[in-house]
Amino acid sequence: MFQPHGVVPALVTPLTESGELMEQGLRDVLDYVIGNGVHGVFVLGSSGEIYGLSDEQKKRVVEVTVEHVNGRVPVYAGASEITTRDCIQTARMVQAVEGVSALSVLTPYFMSPTQAELVEHYRAIAASTDLPILLYTNPGRTGVNFTLKTVLELAQVDNIIGLKDSAGDLSATADVLRERPDGFTVLMGRDTLIFAALCHGADGAIASTANVAPKLVASIYDAYVDGDRVRALELQEMLTPLRNLVDKATFPVVLKEGLRLCGIDAGYCLAPARALDPPYRERLRQVVLDIQSIDL
Repeated sequence: MFQPHGVVPALVTPLTESGELMEQGLRDVLDYVIGNGVHGVFVLGSSGEIYGLSDEQKKRVVEVTVEHVNGRVPVYAGASEITTRDCIQTARMVQAVEGVSALSVLTPYFMSPTQAELVEHYRAIAASTDLPILLYTNPGRTGVNFTLKTVLELAQVDNIIGLKDSAGDLSATADVLRERPDGFTVLMGRDTLIFAALCHGADGAIASTANVAPKLVASIYDAYVDGDRVRALELQEMLTPLRNLVDKATFPVVLKEGLRLCGIDAGYCLAPARALDPPYRERLRQVVLDIQSIDL
């Protein structure tokens, strides 16, 4: 079974101002992050504005990604819809595009299912596809979290292989890491906690800031794996100013503006999300310059 590891950027979806997919922009983002040492790419997540894309756009994002990556790194794709039915539909669409290594499935949002309903939700999705599945929790955005009991119960499903944990509760993450069965992967989804999660035994991170600073984020993991924890912590601290700016605009505006400052045109976000306010734009410009000056 596929074993996720390393730093995987949760990629933005380049869009025109009217919301059309910029296919060349997607290829440019893929080349930028892969060329800077990431260990995989993840499309159709919250950074990729999956919630606002048409079914045709979702399919084309996956098709372009698989074709352009061409086996250079593993490709992860989101199947994060509100209902079980729609998650299954997206999962089947992704599976039909050969070349995807794993699915990531966020907990439902808007509705607030019970833990028992979450178990049935994920069991049904897992039964609908042969692809490996990462559970994904991000209660700050969905209002829904997993209990440890639920994670461990779902970890017994053959093709549920891991957890992307964006809850920001390191104590809860450590509980999962301590209790998880052999082969169950945990990827940190809170960019400020990558180093800390690695210290507790996490296998890597799915990181939105790796759109803008892929080499820096990948180097946190690489330094840790190489045994240089001092350097890994230094690099983690160097990432903090960028992560702190991400919430200064509607998500994922800062990621697309940051990419533009790096010379990559990722277009616009879906309305009503719009531009970063000028004072923060200047701060972002300086943060990007500072990151680009780091000797990596």
